Amino acid sequence: MTLKVGDGADIAFAKSSAKRRRVSMPNNPVILSVIIVAYRSRDEIAPCLASLPRVLMGRAVEVCVVDNSPGEATGVGEIVRRDFPSVDYVAAKGNLGFGRANNLGFKRTRGEFVLFLNPDTVCNRAALEHCIARLEEDVEIGLITPKLVMANGEMDLACRRGIPTLWDGFCRATGLAAIFPRSRWFAGYNLTFLPEDGTYDVGAINGAFMMGARWMFAEEVAEDGAVFDENFFMYGDDLDLCIRVVQADFRLVYDGSVQITHLKGLSVAKELDAMSRAIFDANRDVWLKHFVPEPRDGWKARWTIWKYRTAFAAWKTVARSRAKLRGHRKVRPV
Repeated sequence: MTLKVGDGADIAFAKSSAKRRRVSMPNNPVILSVIIVAYRSRDEIAPCLASLPRVLMGRAVEVCVVDNSPGEATGVGEIVRRDFPSVDYVAAKGNLGFGRANNLGFKRTRGEFVLFLNPDTVCNRAALEHCIARLEEDVEIGLITPKLVMANGEMDLACRRGIPTLWDGFCRATGLAAIFPRSRWFAGYNLTFLPEDGTYDVGAINGAFMMGARWMFAEEVAEDGAVFDENFFMYGDDLDLCIRVVQADFRLVYDGSVQITHLKGLSVAKELDAMSRAIFDANRDVWLKHFVPEPRDGWKARWTIWKYRTAFAAWKTVARSRAKLRGHRKVRPV
């Protein structure tokens, strides 16, 4: 298939043989499963859970919290057990990583629709019901996200993205995307040339809010029973999932008519420099997984691998250098 990212460049994928049909679950008493992976999220988990309604559209909402830092006395488990007894709390045996923890939560839940949600978000009934309704109406939608707004009132640019090309990565690393945010040519990574309150297909959405139908995840996208690729420990797993959803011939939809709050990475706020490096490396690994030609030992594959590794290493260096020149020690991830 060919993916149209807003009014920007087309991205081609091989069309799958998957047949579009909605697997309705009318007898399922649970309409939505919310899966939250917590990591040192003591300050964020209570507002997040409090914002989730227990019932939507006359059916139950179930919530599963997988705690990736239970042995560090972070207090997440204490808060969940005391204040939210209906939540399924899972104390992981160490830090499983984002993807593996989400897969664990997916297997423990049964809702007709599934929302992978960050603990540093605050949702609302209107946004959740709107996203569910869109999925019910249009079987072609694989994943949907609302507009994510940060605490300062600005839009979280990462909530809608194009599938990053080498050119998009160059523009982002060098600052051209920030200088020309309304340009389709320079701003293809975060799609800032598109209206924030609009509704359109995108190339990728952020792992902070990813909602889709359970049957789609289980039957069309999962690899060996896993929704997320567990080879990605923390970053890149959401982009990898988006690519696999599109390859399965589904659409990714950004719907800016509704919004939620994203407090944006409070659990890793003290580790931004390492996080920025990890994001660059994860994006590189996603590209190597999906876009290196077969066979991998051929000259085309070796050339592609060298090209992407070199490009991402250069972009990472440029981005960090720009931050230091501006008088900052860290690069703000987007």
